[in-house]
Amino acid sequence: MRAVVTGGAGFVGSHLVDRLVADGWRVVVLDDLSSGDTANVEAHRGVEGFEFHEVDICGDWTVAGDVDLVLNFASPASPPRYLERPLETLDVGSTGVRKVVEFAAAKGARLVQASTSEVYGEPTVHPQTEEYWGNVNPIGPRSVYDESKRFAEALLAAHHRLGRVDVGIVRIFNTYGPRLRASDGRVVSNFVDQALRGEPLTVYGTGNQTRSFCYVDDLVRGVLAFAAQPGELGPVNLGNPHEVTVLDLATLVGELTGTRVELVHSELPADDPTQRRPDITRAGQLLGWKPEVSLRDGLSRTVEWFRARG
Repeated sequence: MRAVVTGGAGFVGSHLVDRLVADGWRVVVLDDLSSGDTANVEAHRGVEGFEFHEVDICGDWTVAGDVDLVLNFASPASPPRYLERPLETLDVGSTGVRKVVEFAAAKGARLVQASTSEVYGEPTVHPQTEEYWGNVNPIGPRSVYDESKRFAEALLAAHHRLGRVDVGIVRIFNTYGPRLRASDGRVVSNFVDQALRGEPLTVYGTGNQTRSFCYVDDLVRGVLAFAAQPGELGPVNLGNPHEVTVLDLATLVGELTGTRVELVHSELPADDPTQRRPDITRAGQLLGWKPEVSLRDGLSRTVEWFRARG
């Protein structure tokens, strides 16, 4: 079996590549390296069937030969990155997704699209089920990411209804683990990096907003279980329903890093959601999937990875 992973040198994408290679797949990674890093897939250089191509999915590209599965994880997910590149982010969710879906259709491959919990915006339904349509500000600064993912879902669902391609959509909630960049701008990497440097932890707003954090290995299991469901569009929520406040997270990071937690409060970014928790009933029924790694264990592994990198 042969898979193409767009964004395969990124945080989640590279963990998917690891699992596919370990399971005996031939894997082609496409990444423009705007937020990915070749170091994340360097271990697979020279492995039979592994290929890396520096490619912008919004440009002209193809992959020769048969392809059984396409995992589209090409998109900035870090708030600082997509706010720095708003037009490029919108282009990835429109032009880029159109080119990926046309490629998958031409190959007769199943396509799994990485969507996001951000399609729910500032939720008025809690926890968030897949039936919830969301509450997104379409012209706010975060909309360049939120709406690009919502448009991608609409585009892929239209192709699915027309019978042109076998599409599946996963809505990914906050994911963390090794290979998060220290400068990523997400709360776990921010806190761990700051704690290990002996710096105060930056809390946006009061810190009473909630998040639900899923360890990357659990997410990868869910994505590949869903990929193995031909004809299943979804969408399917993948995340850990254990909900904590940002302040609780800061306390736990301080405990695991062995540092005294000092907090610095900063203004809450525009349209930052106040609560986030997935309803994963559908993933359980369809895939038999649920997270297995606790927040404490996952954070311990993440802290050790950051510590080893100095």
